[in-house]
Amino acid sequence: MNRPIDGLFLCCVVLSLLGSNLHAQPGWHRQVSGTANYLYWVDFPTPTIGWVVGQAGTILKTTNSGSTWSPQISSTSNFLYSVFFISQDIGWTVGQAGTILKTTNAGADWLPQNSGTTTNYLYSVFFTDADRGIIVGSGGLILKTTNGGNSWISKPSPITNTISDVTFPVSATGLVGYAVGGTVAEGTILRTTNAGETWDLQASGTTNWLFGVSFVDLSTGWAVGFNGTIVATTDGGTTWFPQTSGTTNRLVATHFVNADTGWAVGYSGTIVRTNNGGNEWSLQTNAVVQNLWGVTFTDALNGWAAGWTGTILHTANGGLTFTSEEATPPSGFSLEQNYPNPFNPST
Repeated sequence: MNRPIDGLFLCCVVLSLLGSNLHAQPGWHRQVSGTANYLYWVDFPTPTIGWVVGQAGTILKTTNSGSTWSPQISSTSNFLYSVFFISQDIGWTVGQAGTILKTTNAGADWLPQNSGTTTNYLYSVFFTDADRGIIVGSGGLILKTTNGGNSWISKPSPITNTISDVTFPVSATGLVGYAVGGTVAEGTILRTTNAGETWDLQASGTTNWLFGVSFVDLSTGWAVGFNGTIVATTDGGTTWFPQTSGTTNRLVATHFVNADTGWAVGYSGTIVRTNNGGNEWSLQTNAVVQNLWGVTFTDALNGWAAGWTGTILHTANGGLTFTSEEATPPSGFSLEQNYPNPFNPST
């Protein structure tokens, strides 16, 4: 039999619930990947549909924002380092020994494409539309396609260093792009203004190897790398200036959703976030110490990071951890008539 809830009891419950929110709540939560393989890249073309790739040909897919992840058949045992989807159905993944795989049916089938190399490692792939894409890798390798990957053509590269990541700002209409890489003693940044036909060196302003790059428009971008390095540009890469990350751990990937808000991830579970364009970076709390290699966000709140030993992390609040300073307790309370019982109108 239901009974009316005592007013004092109801008030205590409310205060208890409010109080429970004053304790620290991690902004990043680990998702069950179902694998212990190293994971290197994560991509979400929609807020619910995403892929992660990694060691031994691992490809995982989710259709529910990562609540569950299902393995897909890649038909390769090579490591896969990058995945990029231009739509929910069409995507590419690249990796070890010149491996390129493409799907046109949301990953139900992954078919090999000919990269023209079996010795280079392919570290990053980016498409500006369903036909035009760029792949970068070891030895300064730059590959370009204009037919969805049916053929890949090697383009002249000004370096022989490893190129780790490539991106094209959305507003660049596929013409302007950036790539980063380097060696243990040099940070390399390349820029193209003709859709990847030619690439020019830019002065990176750092001797640290750069691993990840993100641009929000033609002018504004960031690159991250060794020893917690973060460099930024506001003039399309003509000049790059250092920012203080707050860590000396290696940063491997970065993603910005706008000119103010961005994240970088790296070794020992490091996640740093800025909400003012990188003028200040703050460490974010998470429950893992595994090295993180990939990060992506679909908006300012929802993001995923992937890393070693099957690690996949998700946040639905931008990775923020709430503390007592961020919560305001009620200034007072009063006992009101609680009949009829609001939780049971028949009482």
